[in-house]
Amino acid sequence: MLDDAGLDRLFHALSDASRRGMIDRLSRGPASASELAQPLPMALPSVVKHLAVLEAGGLVTSNKAGRVRTYRLAPAALSRVEDWAADRKAALNAQFDRLEQFLAETSAKGDGE
Repeated sequence: MLDDAGLDRLFHALSDASRRGMIDRLSRGPASASELAQPLPMALPSVVKHLAVLEAGGLVTSNKAGRVRTYRLAPAALSRVEDWAADRKAALNAQFDRLEQFLAETSAKGDGE
């Protein structure tokens, strides 16, 4: 399971629209920093800083061959987000189940009086 600091880095990395756009692009396959920068209205150094945030959040990995750094999506990170959301959803559903049971019991007691 992801610790609080790791989860914070992950959600911080996803909090920016430009970074989410890079994730969308990387979901179609690996890309260099310059390829990821093409559609964005920012300079390459800014894109590289965003990519560092994504890498720190565990959402992407990179490798350097010569002068080209290629980025790839790290699907396990998205699974951690999915697991976190699923845990919250399960807890919420359990609360609704208890409320439904309480209301059913209350209604049954009211009908019997």
